[in-house]
Amino acid sequence: MQSSEPQKQIRILPIMIAVFFGSFVSVLNVSTINIAIPVLTNQFHTELSTVQWTLTGFLLAMGTFAPITGYFGERFSYKRLFIFAMSGFTLTSVLCALAWNAESLIAFRILQGAFTGMVSPITMAIVYQIIPREKQAMAISFWAASAMLAPALGPTYAGWLLDNMSWQWLFWFNVPIAVAGIALIMAYIPYYRLNVPKKFDLIGFITVIISSSTLLVALSHGREWGWSSWQTLTLFICGIVFLILFIWRELTAETPLLNLRVLAISRYSIALVVSSIITISLYSGTFLTPVFLQNIQQVTPLETGLILLPASLAMALMMPFVGKLYTLTSPRVLLSIGILLMAAGTLPLSWLSVDISHKYIVFCMVIRNIGISFSMMPASNAGMQAVPKHLSGHASSLNNWVRNVFGSFSIAVFTSLLSSRAVHHAQDFVKAGVKDQAHIRVMSFTMSVNDVYFIAMLIVLVALPVCLFLPRLKPQEEKLEKAA
Repeated sequence: MQSSEPQKQIRILPIMIAVFFGSFVSVLNVSTINIAIPVLTNQFHTELSTVQWTLTGFLLAMGTFAPITGYFGERFSYKRLFIFAMSGFTLTSVLCALAWNAESLIAFRILQGAFTGMVSPITMAIVYQIIPREKQAMAISFWAASAMLAPALGPTYAGWLLDNMSWQWLFWFNVPIAVAGIALIMAYIPYYRLNVPKKFDLIGFITVIISSSTLLVALSHGREWGWSSWQTLTLFICGIVFLILFIWRELTAETPLLNLRVLAISRYSIALVVSSIITISLYSGTFLTPVFLQNIQQVTPLETGLILLPASLAMALMMPFVGKLYTLTSPRVLLSIGILLMAAGTLPLSWLSVDISHKYIVFCMVIRNIGISFSMMPASNAGMQAVPKHLSGHASSLNNWVRNVFGSFSIAVFTSLLSSRAVHHAQDFVKAGVKDQAHIRVMSFTMSVNDVYFIAMLIVLVALPVCLFLPRLKPQEEKLEKAA
């Protein structure tokens, strides 16, 4: 059964403004809480490891609920699901602001993460199902700009709020923005359903929830518990087993929760591999640079946000320009340029010294982030363009799910590498006869940051030969159409 298609005559700008509001406010909450964690630790008189769950729990819920969005979007329509997700996000923002202790805040943040995890795949699916194909590159650039502008402004915005107001305002300010987004969704996004699933895949739902949550917890806490500890190994084994069960179920179910048959489209699969490699390297900058600035150069959170702001703004502002270029050239050209720029910006960051100037860091980060602008949108759009419209919801859910998993994976790997390399360099200094412990700590940490940045540069270069195999867009993917 197929319901009505989206209207042919649509107003694209109001739709993209509605998408912008939803995407912006949801992503903003990922970056603002990082700055607030020390404040919350003091406010609730608790341990850092406890308060850290306001971020970890949020990210776990985001990653867990992203893959189920395709089914619910088809079942209830993406418009209704978008309204539901934004309404839930608004309500949980109020609850977070009213939290009375660390435990209640963590619980409300996990709920908020569940609603937030739906927003990105919903908005991506809306772009590919409603916007005409010839305008999708510009639309997805606008969508990506909103997602990148939020982390650009988030640390500076959070630092200013925490300096001038209470931590509760990090959540109160979500409410009017989210309400405005809901009003725009109701007014401008058309109601439609391309497919109506016959039944709910309960087995798929249970297996994906267990596999996602166990793998993400293992990746988030592997370094803390030890990668060979029984907790970490048990979670990894459980996650892998349930992931295999989930994949088997989705490939054999009559109405899958997440239609993995989209991976039969070679262009989509190769683009997803490129996007995953870029994501791993991308997280190195968002993780390593603030750590270096605050731990080694003793820069305040607000100053850190201001240092990172030019690069993040450059990344967001380049998106529309890249969207125009996409219609004029091959995505392989843009991807190659982006990957080389990312590598060119990342390599000098592996040469940091304790007293390196902030202008040097800003310049390198700007080059690097312009490279991200040239690579992330073309990678996503090149793959999604090959997906039939009726499967785009499942494709966007899979895209966002994989990105969340690889984001958590990269942070876990980089954190572990940072720690192990710091220990290695500290031992070298001791063997060389250096006695000053403060000097050893600072120098070994700086050198470990340089090591990890160099590894991140090598990782992003792996995407270069892969993107060259990206096939040209075919008018129809007959094999997938028959399988679906």
